[in-house]
Amino acid sequence: MRGVFPQFVARLILALIAGGSPRNVFAQSAPSEKVVGGPYVVNVGPRSATVMWVVQTGEAFLGTEPNKADKTAPVLRAQKTAFLGLKPGTIYYYQVFPGEAGKGSFKTPSDGEGRFQFVVYGDTRTRHDVHRTVINGILKYASPDFILHTGDLVADGNDPALWPIFFDAERELLRKAAFFPSLGNHEQNALSYFDFLNAKAYYSFNWGNAHFMVIDSDIENAAETKTQRDSFWQEQTRWLEDDLREAQKADFRFLFAHHPPMTAVKRRQGDNPHMTALEPMFEKYRLTAGFFGHDHNYQHYVQNGVHYFVTGGGGAPLYDVDTPPAGITSKVVSTENFMVVQVDGLTARFEARTPDGQILEDTELISEKAPRAQPH
Repeated sequence: MRGVFPQFVARLILALIAGGSPRNVFAQSAPSEKVVGGPYVVNVGPRSATVMWVVQTGEAFLGTEPNKADKTAPVLRAQKTAFLGLKPGTIYYYQVFPGEAGKGSFKTPSDGEGRFQFVVYGDTRTRHDVHRTVINGILKYASPDFILHTGDLVADGNDPALWPIFFDAERELLRKAAFFPSLGNHEQNALSYFDFLNAKAYYSFNWGNAHFMVIDSDIENAAETKTQRDSFWQEQTRWLEDDLREAQKADFRFLFAHHPPMTAVKRRQGDNPHMTALEPMFEKYRLTAGFFGHDHNYQHYVQNGVHYFVTGGGGAPLYDVDTPPAGITSKVVSTENFMVVQVDGLTARFEARTPDGQILEDTELISEKAPRAQPH
């Protein structure tokens, strides 16, 4: 307290000299804080979880003349607290700030048991009303244990004004399930993404009898120089192969990234050669399915035993599916969508839905670990 009063007096004197008022000085020196994101849960494991929320501590002003604000931006701060010593397969309820708005719940993954549900969607960066419609559809037609986002959460990860919009649209869903994000090109590798989500560029985790890998496919924003970008991609690819190799005992192996290795959007075909180059690795280590965004529609391909899903219909403007790849296309449709995946033992069911509940496609996969019927 010793330094606060002299500082206030100094501001007061300067403001009075400039023709200001004591009331204005006080308002600027002690801005009120408010929660603009969350609560939500990240990095959930069998025995630990991190609860987060985002606080606006004030507002910054920018202008081309003194005392004239041409632009404003919220000043945001991520808050988090870690909970350790949890029990696997358990639902936990929490409260991190006062009132009903500070409450939420999440479930920890079980140790090896394979019955759970997760939801996948992405490209929520624009058309915020549509984003809200997609979230409302998920709340109505799914009860996920956790959520996977395929990237492009916001239109510009460096713009602090966009994150409160994202969290507001996602609020009721994020209060009920753990959140696992992946980087899109619109995040631009921004520090805010890593700060607000306590995230890494690439990581993996187990849930029940399935193994999940999340990679950063946005190499253009991964580093400043081509040499650094190439080094990053090589490092990540080595990590991915090691991770896939060690996950062979899992009943299912799922990969998530923003950029798809193939697409029905003609103008984008051939755009992601770094992802296409990973297909032999996916086949070698028997990836069950990959989930991607970037293209704002729904697409499903099957190639050499691997399923590839594109679910980028979370709010961004839709793209046509004008040139489906021959021989591998299962379903393509230009519409808003999300996916519900239900794992029950050695069976995984993939449901693609529109926000109003229409089922676009229903796919069932049986784990390679399931016993095969013997011929008579």
